[in-house]
Amino acid sequence: MSVVKTKKAGAEAGDTVRSNAEDTFRYGADAAQRGFEHAASITREQLDKASQTLFKNYAEISQFGMENVDAFVKSGTIFAKGFEEVSKSWVALTRRSLESGVETAKAVLGARNLRDVVDLQSEFARTSLDTFMSEGTRIGELSVKVANEAFEPIQSRVNQAVEKLLKPMTV
Repeated sequence: MSVVKTKKAGAEAGDTVRSNAEDTFRYGADAAQRGFEHAASITREQLDKASQTLFKNYAEISQFGMENVDAFVKSGTIFAKGFEEVSKSWVALTRRSLESGVETAKAVLGARNLRDVVDLQSEFARTSLDTFMSEGTRIGELSVKVANEAFEPIQSRVNQAVEKLLKPMTV
């Protein structure tokens, strides 16, 4: 072979190597670009899912907090109304007791003898005790009822909170 043919063959071989190297580099760069874009796409999807879950959980937590506040307001309203009813019952009992005491005092002042005074005082004491026991029991039952009704909205929220805590978290 001649030198010219050898140079030409060497140049062609060099061109082929260079062309193959460029093609390999271009294919490698394209593959790297596709890989990067795929990784970025997956990362973006995961971030979107995480953001959606975070906002969903934030909205649920906010809603749950508002429902808790509503339960406390409802409980307070029930308690206030019940306390008003209990207070009215105590005031009515006290008023009736005072009226009975005034009537008994008038009767004692008009008594003709000591026996009438003792009888009036005994009747007043017995009636007052009976009234106090029956009304006290009724007011006590009313107080328990008010306490249970006032606690019910809060108890309901506590039960829901426990259920949420025991329920597995979803992502």
